[in-house]
Amino acid sequence: MDLEFCEIGESNETMLQAARLLTKTFADLGKDTWPDVRSAIKEVEECVEEPNICVGVREGGELLGWAGLRPMYAKTWELHPLVVGKASQGKGVGRLLLGEIERQAKARGLIGIALGTDDETGGTSLSRAEIRKDNIRAEIEGIRNLGRHPYEFYEKCGYFIVGLIPNANGAGKPDIWMWKGLE
Repeated sequence: MDLEFCEIGESNETMLQAARLLTKTFADLGKDTWPDVRSAIKEVEECVEEPNICVGVREGGELLGWAGLRPMYAKTWELHPLVVGKASQGKGVGRLLLGEIERQAKARGLIGIALGTDDETGGTSLSRAEIRKDNIRAEIEGIRNLGRHPYEFYEKCGYFIVGLIPNANGAGKPDIWMWKGLE
């Protein structure tokens, strides 16, 4: 693979490729977060606004994946989104994107990155648990991946679970919050 980084906001064509990739990849996962290119273009336009960071990885002009980072707190920003096309998953593209996002975040003086990784499709054991005040910690500690949920990818990249919003996206559809310190 002859991969190169690009800025998603560099051209309208790159932004359109990013929007199409966002729509297709999430549809392939059974999610309708960005059901059409028009809604995805709005997301991409938000991601490329200052002071956000928004980078992609491409090969031969084809955008394989992209990621955005936006302010959340003074020194910890939120990764949103990270998307890698189905054909490029498992080939290191996501790791490359995270590495570049982290490098640029450090250059701006950030000390951490947070992210929410929704479980809208029953991909973890958390989607099957009734999360309550008395069991939330145990459920997080006992999390199991039931279907290629990305939380394990993030763990392999140094992120760890810091919390959970039960039913964030409906009953049995939690949002798993993760964080990584940038050293």
